[in-house]
Amino acid sequence: MTTLHNGALDVVTIGEAMAMFVARETGDLAAAETFIKRAAGAELNVAIGLARLGLKVGWVSRVGDDSFGRFICQVLESEGVDHRQVTKDARYPTGFQLKSKVDDGSDPLVEYFRKGSAASHLSVDDFNSDYFGAARHLHLSGVAAALSASSLALLKHSAKEMRARGKTISFDPNLRPVLWRSEEEMRQQLNHLAEYADWVLPGEKEGYILTGYRQPEAIADFYLDKGVKAVVIKTGCDGAWYKTAQGEQGQVEAIRVENVVDTVGAGDGFAVGVISALLEGKTLPQAIKRGNRIGSLAIQVIGDSEGLPTRSELGDF
Repeated sequence: MTTLHNGALDVVTIGEAMAMFVARETGDLAAAETFIKRAAGAELNVAIGLARLGLKVGWVSRVGDDSFGRFICQVLESEGVDHRQVTKDARYPTGFQLKSKVDDGSDPLVEYFRKGSAASHLSVDDFNSDYFGAARHLHLSGVAAALSASSLALLKHSAKEMRARGKTISFDPNLRPVLWRSEEEMRQQLNHLAEYADWVLPGEKEGYILTGYRQPEAIADFYLDKGVKAVVIKTGCDGAWYKTAQGEQGQVEAIRVENVVDTVGAGDGFAVGVISALLEGKTLPQAIKRGNRIGSLAIQVIGDSEGLPTRSELGDF
């Protein structure tokens, strides 16, 4: 197990990790014969990215008592992510997914085999008050919120508790419409969760689905009016647009990439950059610049977290 210095964590996050099999050949997944095994999961990617930058990160989840579950814990161990609050649940399996290989910059096809997974049984029982209390920041994503009613209850409880303790909270909506019963339920629940956050990080399309507004400023105002301190909207090739509760706003240019290999994980890389920089006391534009940089690195390699940099690889960002 990873040991903590003085029991303190910089960040704690909650989510589902899956074994991921990435096809080695392009084309129809049904025809693919060889695959590369990786670990995948939105919150896992963020945890790994923050740990690589030297932050002390705790990841809360459940895995099955199976080879995929052991694999996930091995990955966490090798990345230096604290996994004392990962429960091995023998009743349910660890989920897995298949991902197609693309070489033209388009989004790969991902097929999930996660229904009834151990992580979907996360609940308020997984909230360890001392463990969460030892962290100064909580990162949440809409993926864990979508897993089940009990997982959503855990996220809400964690957000409420951390906010009451004066901790900062970030929220990436990370929409997964297929996991929700309806788009309306997704919208309602994720917007409610966003109200607990200090920093909300939606994509432009996500912002439109959640708020009904297309303009970045209108999307930002929707959340700022609910008490959020800063909203950063990922605008794709244009980079990101931000607005704060103090009224500061602006666009931060994207970092151009010639060779896009795998778009999955770009948003998680962006979150890693923004969260790490803000926790270091950098300004929001500086944090977004780092987010853009890490997002640009993430899309140049196959895999969801493989392109996330160490501190030395990040350079002057």
